[in-house]
Amino acid sequence: MAEVTWGVVLDPAASGNLVDDAVAQARQAVAAGVRSAWPIAVLREFLTALRALLETGTADFHGELLTAAPPLSAAVPGADPTVGRRARRRSHRPRARRRDGPQALRATGELADGALPFLAGPRALGEHIVPTLTAAAERAGRPAPRVVAFVPAVVTSGAAAAADAAREAAAEQTAFYDRIPSYQRVIALEGVRRAAELVVVGDEERAAAEARRYPDAGATEIVFSQTGLAGEESRLRAWRLAGELAAGG
Repeated sequence: MAEVTWGVVLDPAASGNLVDDAVAQARQAVAAGVRSAWPIAVLREFLTALRALLETGTADFHGELLTAAPPLSAAVPGADPTVGRRARRRSHRPRARRRDGPQALRATGELADGALPFLAGPRALGEHIVPTLTAAAERAGRPAPRVVAFVPAVVTSGAAAAADAAREAAAEQTAFYDRIPSYQRVIALEGVRRAAELVVVGDEERAAAEARRYPDAGATEIVFSQTGLAGEESRLRAWRLAGELAAGG
């Protein structure tokens, strides 16, 4: 297996996590009827402007949909932008985007340094997401992007009752994704019908075996999310497992 980075979403003070926060915002946008008629065009313009801001501390970008021309420098005092550029050339470091549609993946491969797929299983990664990103990057003359897979993982005691309770909680907490077209597509690419089927549930041995399928499919980094769906004990077990995997366990 190639060198892979393992991690967890850390938010011990809340019942959710960073992904849940993003979903809460998405719920509000959907409820308010917010839509973007040109999502891929917005994505391309956003990444183009963002790259200039990150690498030079300023931008003079005037697109059809977005404008980025800050009157003052956006550079951080004391920081050296060339350090970031050198680091990204060595390790393909961030500007990563969470998009899974084919056009968005192509834009990400061409313009971003990575992707953050969520609810994209090993099959979707290996057969669709990673090849599309890599091909787009190659056409643009860029290195292959990082693929940071967010994997919902609930590590239980192994008892049947605990696993059943975790699956029930996962079904309740992930049902929202089943109604979002972009997530519907990526879930279908895995050959399953519901987001809950992509939540890794089981004891440490089973969770580790399932998680290892992601780097085999091309993920460069794996982040356990939704680790607290079955309570604090389950969350801590997932964190310990991620540490063991990171240490080569």
